[in-house]
Amino acid sequence: MTQNVARRGFLVGGVALGAGALVSACTSNEPQQQPAAQSPAPAPAATGGNDAPGQRVSIGFSAPAADHGWIAAIAKNAETTAKQYSDVDFKPVEPTNDINQQISAVDSLIQQKVNVLVLLPNDGEQLNQVARRAMDAGIPVVNLDRIFPDKLSYRTWVGGDNYGMGVAAGHYIGKKLKDKGVTNPVIVEIQGIATLPLTQERSKGFEDALKTYGFSVTAKQDAKFTVETGNQVATNLLQAHKKIDALWNHDDDQGVGVLAAIKESGRNEFFMVGGAGSANAMREIQSGSSVLEATVTYSPTMASSAIKLARLIAQGKGMSDLVENQVPQSITLASETITKDNVAEYLPLGFES
Repeated sequence: MTQNVARRGFLVGGVALGAGALVSACTSNEPQQQPAAQSPAPAPAATGGNDAPGQRVSIGFSAPAADHGWIAAIAKNAETTAKQYSDVDFKPVEPTNDINQQISAVDSLIQQKVNVLVLLPNDGEQLNQVARRAMDAGIPVVNLDRIFPDKLSYRTWVGGDNYGMGVAAGHYIGKKLKDKGVTNPVIVEIQGIATLPLTQERSKGFEDALKTYGFSVTAKQDAKFTVETGNQVATNLLQAHKKIDALWNHDDDQGVGVLAAIKESGRNEFFMVGGAGSANAMREIQSGSSVLEATVTYSPTMASSAIKLARLIAQGKGMSDLVENQVPQSITLASETITKDNVAEYLPLGFES
């Protein structure tokens, strides 16, 4: 099984990027220095309305281990938001990438009788039953990102628009190739974990958007959200295709390895779109000298929203901007396209890979 590797100390064939670019190499045993993480602390709690102190509630929180920047930002945003509220007892459990350990950790929160659970499962299908146990015990579950297949296993889902990510990437690539007059383009796609529904939704959105331009994906392969595998997969695709017109990489964290492979190859006949919206991907876009021209967002700020929603649910409140008395059953974030034209606006929201 592929081991995750640290983003900031990734070694690749002696090619180093300049300051402010994505990390593709280092030439010593010292880790590459990066600016402090850009993931913003959510805005301070307001003094009135739903943010005013209310009934004290305990919020249990479980997520995978922070083996890459996006997950690290998820945990940070959740904790930062919880700390804004004097009426919230935040109870995170040890993050883990082991399914059985996460199930045990969630069971421990159920036994503690927390008022509400915020749960980002390693795998929605495999964690479905423990989430259902929480719901059956009267503990509402806010399902974050990777969705449970059984709607009885969660009270509210909040996450990104995976299909919309694919659509946004497909429209950017399709329109640019069409405007350039390219026919029969070679379009390659580097997925995250192919078995996850979120990955399949991203690929479907990408495929559907490309169809509107008369294009299709030439080749795709999954890179499992790791820098190392991203590098290996990109290297394989570059070797297999002597000419590429466009590349979509689903995840900016694994994109560190993807870009390293591209730089090592010396290839620049194509352009690339990323996914998620990391700060270092945005700096690469901002430089104007990279094959990476755009990235489509999948913001870890969704964890902040999940904590806010969990608090409202536990306190029996609705969302003050809505007419309905209860928090909605699902909330989907929009996927936005970041290019050189608007990157300065989005950079403060980026997370470090």
